[in-house]
Amino acid sequence: LYLSFSCYNHQMGSLGSRFQSPSQGPEESAEGTSSSRKHACECKKRKRNAQCDCESEQEEEDDILDTPRRKKLKSTSKYIYQTLFLNGENSDIRICALGQEWNLHKVYLCQSGYFSSMFSGSWKESNMMEINLEIPDQNIDAEALQVVFGSLYRDDVLIKPSRVICILAAACMLQLDGLIQQCGETMKENISAKTVCGYYACASIYGLDSVMKKCLEWLLNNLMTHQNVELLKELGVDVMQQLIQSSDLFVMQVEMDVYTALKKWMFLQLNPSWDGPIKQLLADADTWLCKRRSDLCEKEPFLNTEEGAAFCSVFKLVRLQHIINDLASARILERDNILPPEWLTTMYKNQWFAMLRTEFDNDNGPQVSNKDEFELNSMRCGRKLSKDGDYCWRWTGFNFGFDLLVTYTNRFIVFKRNTLSQPCGGAVSLQPRRHLAYRLRLASFDSRGKLVCSRSTGYQLLTLEKDQEYVVMNLDSRLLSFPLYVCCNFLYTSPPSDHRPDSSEQSSAARSVS
Repeated sequence: LYLSFSCYNHQMGSLGSRFQSPSQGPEESAEGTSSSRKHACECKKRKRNAQCDCESEQEEEDDILDTPRRKKLKSTSKYIYQTLFLNGENSDIRICALGQEWNLHKVYLCQSGYFSSMFSGSWKESNMMEINLEIPDQNIDAEALQVVFGSLYRDDVLIKPSRVICILAAACMLQLDGLIQQCGETMKENISAKTVCGYYACASIYGLDSVMKKCLEWLLNNLMTHQNVELLKELGVDVMQQLIQSSDLFVMQVEMDVYTALKKWMFLQLNPSWDGPIKQLLADADTWLCKRRSDLCEKEPFLNTEEGAAFCSVFKLVRLQHIINDLASARILERDNILPPEWLTTMYKNQWFAMLRTEFDNDNGPQVSNKDEFELNSMRCGRKLSKDGDYCWRWTGFNFGFDLLVTYTNRFIVFKRNTLSQPCGGAVSLQPRRHLAYRLRLASFDSRGKLVCSRSTGYQLLTLEKDQEYVVMNLDSRLLSFPLYVCCNFLYTSPPSDHRPDSSEQSSAARSVS
C-alpha cells in the first residue's frame, strides 16, 4: 500500500509542477518527455523477462486483499459453554440422571447419536421437555455426565487419566465417537503399572481394540522386566494366558524365570492380602507351597487339586522343554510338585528324541523357514545391561551341544559358536556347521515402563562354523539409552517332521526370512 501510494503521489507531483511552471522551455519539456518515455521503455524491456515493480506490488496487494482471513474469537467458545451449558439459558430440554439435572438444548444434544435417534424418531421422548435417563453402566457417574454433556458445547475437553474410564463409559452410552477416540488416546498415553489392567478391562468392555493391543504390548515388555506386586495381583487368568503363550514376552534370564513368575502370581491370587516387598515374594510363595503340602499331607500335584485347577491353563503354556534342560531347574520343578507328572514325562521324552536326532540323524538345526514352530517353541531368554561397557555371557542349560556366547562391546552385539576356544560346563558339538533360528530385540524404558527406543533383527536363520563369530547388530550411539534390555528367541533343533538336507551343506551364512 505504501509503495503504490508513493508512486501515485510522485506522478501527481510531477503533473502539478508542470502546471505551476508554464514558463518551462521547450527543450526542458522535451527532456522531461524523453525521460518519461525512457522510463516507460525500460519497464517494457523488463516486461520481457519480469513484470514492472509497481505493477507486481499492486498485484500482490490485490491478492492480499482478496485472500479471506479467519480469526477465531477465543471468547466465543467460552461464552457458549458458560452461558448455554453452565447457566442453561434458553434451554428447551431438561436431562435428569443420577440425582442431577442439566438444562440443555436439543440442537446441541443432536451431536450425540443417542439423542439424535431419540429426537428424530417416533419415540415419546422426542416431544418431551424433561427426560429421565436410566444409567445401567456402573462406570458412569454424575461427574462423567457433566464432562460429556459439556463436551457438546466446547471445542476441547480435558480428560484426566484417573477419570478416563468413567468418561469413556458415558461417551459410549451417548454415542459420541470423537470423545470416545479422545479417551482411547488418553488411555494409550498413560499406560503404567497402576492403570494397565483397568484400561485393558475397560477397553475390552467398550470395544477399543487399539487400547487393548497397546496394553498387551506394555505387559509383554514389563511383566518380567519390571515385576510389581500390585500388578501381579490384578492380572487375571485370561490376560496371563495371552502373555505366557506369546513369543514376544520380554523374558529376563531364562524360561525358568517365567515359571517362577507364575508361581508368585498364583500365590498372590490365592493370598491377595499378602503385603510385602517384591524381593520377599518368591520365598513366601515357596514357604506357602511347602507348608500346604506338609499340613495336608498332599502328594497330589497342586494343579490337580480343586484350588489349583484354575491355573492349569496358564502353566500349560510354559515352555518346559527349555526348563528341564537345566539340572537345577528340573529339580525345582520336582520339589514344587505343582505340575502334573505326565506333563514332564512327555517333555522329557520329546527332548530325548531331539537329542538323538541331533547326534545320529544329522539334525544340525533349522535350515528351513518355519515361523509357526519358532513362535510356539523357541527358547525365550534375556539380559539387562545396566550401563555401557563390555559384556559377554551365555544362557544356562543344555542346548544340544550348541554353546552360544553373546558379546556386547563398542555398540556391537556378536554371536559366537564356541567349541574349543572357551571353557564350557557341558558337552559341545564338534560338527562342522550348526544352524539356528533366532530373533534379537533391544529396548529401553522410562520410569513408567513406556518404550523409549527399540530395535529388532526380526526372524533370522543363521549358520555358524566352529568358533565362528557373527555380528548380529550394530547400534547407533545416539539411540542408546541405559539400562538396555536384550531379549532373544532361539530354536536349536528342527521339528521331527522337517526334511533335512544331507551332509553337503551350504557355506556359513545368515539368511533373513520374511
